[in-house]
Amino acid sequence: MDGHGDILRGAGLRVTQQRTAIVTVLADAEDHPSADEVFFKVREIDETVSSATVYRTLAVLEEAGLIRKLSFEDAAARYEMMPGSDHDHLVDVETGDIVEIPSTEVAELRRRLAAELGYEIVSQHTVMRGRRTR
Repeated sequence: MDGHGDILRGAGLRVTQQRTAIVTVLADAEDHPSADEVFFKVREIDETVSSATVYRTLAVLEEAGLIRKLSFEDAAARYEMMPGSDHDHLVDVETGDIVEIPSTEVAELRRRLAAELGYEIVSQHTVMRGRRTR
């Protein structure tokens, strides 16, 4: 967990046991957990953490640029560590599963289109919704 303390310090945040546990859960997640899922997983590490602490910490981590909050219409928000590479998300409309889609070509197209309009993209995130065909 020490490396996760370094992540917090690097963002100028105070390192606490609760924050470190939350970053650990998000860094180790293979999916995109909701705040409640983060809470339940963090409780396995530190049973003293409250749901209010998890919600506050998620907001702090998002504001610090360490995590990204993913909002999908009527579903609960999901969270992921700030990705190291561009990717978009596809939401399965039948199961709610979230699939990461590498978007190197899409990102280049966005940059080119924005530049043609005289803009530089400062942030972007595309969410596609689909139904499995096979």
